[in-house]
Amino acid sequence: MSTSIVFMGTPQFAVPILQSLIDHPEYDVKAVLTQPDHRIGRKHVLTASPVKQLAEKYGIEVLQPAKLAKSPELDQIINLHPDLMITAAYGQFLPTKLLEAAKIAAINVHGSLLPKYRGGAPIQYAVINGDKETGISIMYMVKKMDAGDVIAQEAIPIEKDDDAGTMFDKLSILGRDLLLKTLPDLIAGRVHPVAQDPTKVVFSPNISSEQERIDYRMTAAQIDDKVRGLRPAPLGNMVIDGLRTKIYDVTPLDETTDRPAGQVVRATKHQLVLAAGDGTTYQINRLKPAGKQAMDITAYLNGHQQLKKGVQAVSDD
Repeated sequence: MSTSIVFMGTPQFAVPILQSLIDHPEYDVKAVLTQPDHRIGRKHVLTASPVKQLAEKYGIEVLQPAKLAKSPELDQIINLHPDLMITAAYGQFLPTKLLEAAKIAAINVHGSLLPKYRGGAPIQYAVINGDKETGISIMYMVKKMDAGDVIAQEAIPIEKDDDAGTMFDKLSILGRDLLLKTLPDLIAGRVHPVAQDPTKVVFSPNISSEQERIDYRMTAAQIDDKVRGLRPAPLGNMVIDGLRTKIYDVTPLDETTDRPAGQVVRATKHQLVLAAGDGTTYQINRLKPAGKQAMDITAYLNGHQQLKKGVQAVSDD
């Protein structure tokens, strides 16, 4: 007899996890909850979430309440009486009566090593903060955000060339595999959940526009971490030569300088080296000034020949 499941997720991160449940006949995905379609791109095309696109491919019922609490969809899901409710980056709080409707458990596949990085942007913060590793936690869902007991956990290293995008992909696969490994024991009642240590809780709220700004006074390594933590979206930014400029890629350098942060250390046809905090330096490789296309540093310097050694290239707003 198959285990009935209601799955809740929205972005690409959740797609391999849902696909794995669909692929295993011992699990029966009765319905999928995902965020409403939204408009993307310059043409504002109304677009379904990656999870919705996958569910519709297999003819699974899709529900998309703008707000789940007190919605008709809430009662609809409760009336399904699923064995399990599984969430993976759904994007909404679940009412307590919904969590209690699962016969076996309501669980979440979360992209961090809880209790570190509760909240909506755990993967980004792990990279931004220069962590050496992150991972997946499978936990029971409770009313308090990401506070449930941890059923299973597995770590993965963050390499120096990783960004938020590559870590999303890696953690999605890790989450898929850890969930499949955990579900049989969960269903059979053989798991041994561990309570989270409240003294070690770290929050990771959704990235705000203010947090997209890169403080050029940070060290070169910290600037690199923030650039990678905000890539591929929304991208970090700083004011360079008077324009708000999105930064795609930088390289911290071994050389040091006594120049103040933000000043040009070296400028050639193909390289722009800037001073950062604590005497560190870095080069910018790719960027996008406001109102212009993204470009490599060679193309950028062709139009900014005034950025010479000693010039204060980066400034506050």
